[in-house]
Amino acid sequence: MKQTARIISIHAADTSGVCSMLYELGGMVVVHDASGCNSTYSTHDEPRWYRRDSMIYISALTETDAILGNDEKLIGDVVSAAKDLSPHFIALCGAPVPLLAGTDFPAIAAEIESRTGIPAFGLHTSGMRSYLAGASEALEAVVSRFCTDALPRTDAPSANIIGATPLDFSINGTVESMIDWLKKSGFELVSCMAMGSTLDDIRRTSAAHVNLVVSSCGLATAELLRERFGTPWIAGVPVGKKFPAVLASALKNAIKTGECALPCADRDASSPVKKLAIPGETVFSGSLAAAIESDLGAPCRVLCPLEAEDRLLAPGDIRIFDEDAAAEAFAASSGVIADPMYAPVCPPDVPFFRLPNEAFSGRCYRKESLNLIDRPLPWRF
Repeated sequence: MKQTARIISIHAADTSGVCSMLYELGGMVVVHDASGCNSTYSTHDEPRWYRRDSMIYISALTETDAILGNDEKLIGDVVSAAKDLSPHFIALCGAPVPLLAGTDFPAIAAEIESRTGIPAFGLHTSGMRSYLAGASEALEAVVSRFCTDALPRTDAPSANIIGATPLDFSINGTVESMIDWLKKSGFELVSCMAMGSTLDDIRRTSAAHVNLVVSSCGLATAELLRERFGTPWIAGVPVGKKFPAVLASALKNAIKTGECALPCADRDASSPVKKLAIPGETVFSGSLAAAIESDLGAPCRVLCPLEAEDRLLAPGDIRIFDEDAAAEAFAASSGVIADPMYAPVCPPDVPFFRLPNEAFSGRCYRKESLNLIDRPLPWRF
């Protein structure tokens, strides 16, 4: 019960991560769950819902079908819809009830692919993990399936952006600013996975010289591309005024040496001095911490409430698994930069700076979301 959220919100679930990562790629995503559950994703987690069409569906799982295991109904409905819609691929994912029923999504996907001839894959979501787990598995599945050819490298230095979704970056121009910064830094963009790029762009991924991982959900895909094509990766988001130059230098060095690097974790938060606390996804939060330290001289510590590999955390960063741990960490901080939903567990004597995160508070504070790419930071400490 300690991990029950009594006061603050929870992050978007892994099913939302799947839908968000695949939204623009022309595939059909089917979440195997009860009718109506799509509204949580569409109204809170997906700001593109009313602006751009996508084939995101719920299977309308009934209690009887769940108990009796009527997989043929799911297969038949998906096959029928696929024949009408002709998607580029079909992705199946599940929520808690299919998890309890032991639904075999890879086997169902194989049967659907054999009947339709359309590439299909089953994902191991459960609604019990965060959006990062679902987005990571979905992107890795797409790249593994469609990016198979080793294409010639582009003439000019080029890069892929890996891990971009509105759950981390909203739709406030942040992703477009990252692309502009990349081009200004001397790199061609091959693909942005998965905002602003098509499935055909992703097929050309191997033509890039280096990959920029902007969220931890892109790390598994970056590793896959390194194993398959030898493409090095760099993890970080170009926020602030000085850190973008560090990131650009790391990208160029990776092309020369073929070695990966983690500029977002190239910090040391282990000193006993009080620090600013930044809870959230580790690549962005670590990049923001580095930017604040270099631009404003304020020491920072990342608080990680989500799934993340240890290498994405700098010495002194800590994991927080519940709101009590968050409150304790906030109380020991010189200030907190976080989504407004964290404010109720921040002590009143600790300065709180609002930085909305779509994956945590949904649409509630979308109008307050900030674009921090390659520009002065808005705070003074």
